[in-house]
Amino acid sequence: MTELPLDQVRTLLAVVDEGTFDAAAAVLHVTPSAVSQRVKALEQRTGSVLVTRTKPVLPTGPGEVVVRFARRLARLERDARAELGMSGPEETTRLPIAVNSDSLATWFLPALARVPAELRLCYELRREDQDHTAALLRDGRVMAAVTSSPEAVTGCSVRRLGRMRYLPVASPSFAARWPTDRPGGPPGDALADAPVIVFDRHDDLQDAFVRTLAPGRRGAGAARHFVPTSEGFVDAVAAGMGWGMVPEEQAAPLLRAGRLVALVPGRTTDVPLFWQQWRLESPGLTAVADAVAAAAAGALAPGPPDG
Repeated sequence: MTELPLDQVRTLLAVVDEGTFDAAAAVLHVTPSAVSQRVKALEQRTGSVLVTRTKPVLPTGPGEVVVRFARRLARLERDARAELGMSGPEETTRLPIAVNSDSLATWFLPALARVPAELRLCYELRREDQDHTAALLRDGRVMAAVTSSPEAVTGCSVRRLGRMRYLPVASPSFAARWPTDRPGGPPGDALADAPVIVFDRHDDLQDAFVRTLAPGRRGAGAARHFVPTSEGFVDAVAAGMGWGMVPEEQAAPLLRAGRLVALVPGRTTDVPLFWQQWRLESPGLTAVADAVAAAAAGALAPGPPDG
């Protein structure tokens, strides 16, 4: 059986993380030539080109497999050192997590605050749409993610969190200028022509909602403002720039205060959320998963039972 020498595996990870052979050499305290030789030797063992020689260096498909292995190995090594009492008093463990902007702005940070401080975890949060976090898990850039997919990424486990509920809302002045109903049309179908707020070009919530109201329409109107932060999105809707689908937790206090109004009362959109993480026996990762599940249970609408 062909083995993967650990020094070569760690070297490849350093090259990918640092972006260049020279930077990896500085981190590893070896020469750039030594880094190049280790990577070439690993490529010979695997029979595959593992990185592109570009700036920054990027892993190929086979390289991503080795990088995932390297990250899991590093995680297990840190956990073992901690259990053996070999960690220094100031040593912390970095935990990269992908999370969508709306969860980050509402329930996710209180979840991390529940994790015991004695685990000495440092979080590297990567904001990404819940529909696009699987790629970060696949290439090993994060160890866990809040995602909308119930299908487990290879090497990961999945846990149902619940459903984030979105309400179609606008400011009272905007609603007065843009009535949502047309005579003889279905409720709310005039939203297809009104200015709309969208998060970014991946955001399909508003378009999908309009299609449920007016099946013949392709989506929301062409007049759209792109606002790529959760807080900024809500502020733009409350300022009357357009209508948008706002998480219920963010919309509720503004509805009570009269700063927002529901455009199609009784109509909402639910987005299912799941927690995916590397399948590792890691005390820190387990504690985070439990804290996230507990916080989600109190903040999200319940989903159907796991099947």
